[in-house]
Amino acid sequence: MPKAHIPVLKENKPKRRASRRIIAILLLLFVAILVVLFFRSPVSQVTEIQFTGSTFSSREQLLQASGLKTGSQFFGVSPSKVESQLLQIKSIQKAVVDKHFPGKINVTVQEYPTVAYELGTGGILDAILANGSKVSVNNSGIAVEKPILTKWSASDPNKAELCKVLGSIPNELTSDISEIMPSPTASFPDRIKLYTRSRFVVITAISLLSDKVEYLNQVIETAEPGTITMLEADTYTPFQAPDGNDADQNATTHGK
Repeated sequence: MPKAHIPVLKENKPKRRASRRIIAILLLLFVAILVVLFFRSPVSQVTEIQFTGSTFSSREQLLQASGLKTGSQFFGVSPSKVESQLLQIKSIQKAVVDKHFPGKINVTVQEYPTVAYELGTGGILDAILANGSKVSVNNSGIAVEKPILTKWSASDPNKAELCKVLGSIPNELTSDISEIMPSPTASFPDRIKLYTRSRFVVITAISLLSDKVEYLNQVIETAEPGTITMLEADTYTPFQAPDGNDADQNATTHGK
């Protein structure tokens, strides 16, 4: 008898592939639903914003400048963008934004140092910063060892340069200076006159101040009150000579 041929059953590959596709689509839909639920949940939102290091700007001003607000998407906050926006505030020198999941953002602000003060309109005291900008002191308190700027024009470019120089000098070298006013001449257009708390009058130039200030402190520590000139040559003349002679005859001169 001839052998019977048993038909070979073929695998149903199309059905198996179709089922895999359905499973993959269902998984993608499930992941998409989870993502949507996550971004709509409070876990994905900004819940806390902290600012540290700010003296001259209120929390409301910082929030407005930074664009940060609670309830916004945590992962949508760009630290570099927030830092850039905060630098638009004239008193801020540097800003660092740290994000801590879930929902917490810490912003550390570094302001330009206060180098002097100036009486503004209405007798209100303004702080002059190292970048030359002026901000209201408000209730932040003042550093009593900083000088007062008087008789300066707001458009005087030497004023901004003076602030820059004062910001580069250590505080201990300028703490005795109580007042600074412009005193320009043809030879020294940036000439200034300083008054100290120890009752000295000092004549120098903004461009020379950082180099001369150490000599200034040496004289103040060892001499009686008088006039100190620190220009091409350094001279000191006491207001009244100890022996009663004319002070002009007791002036001392030093090289540059």
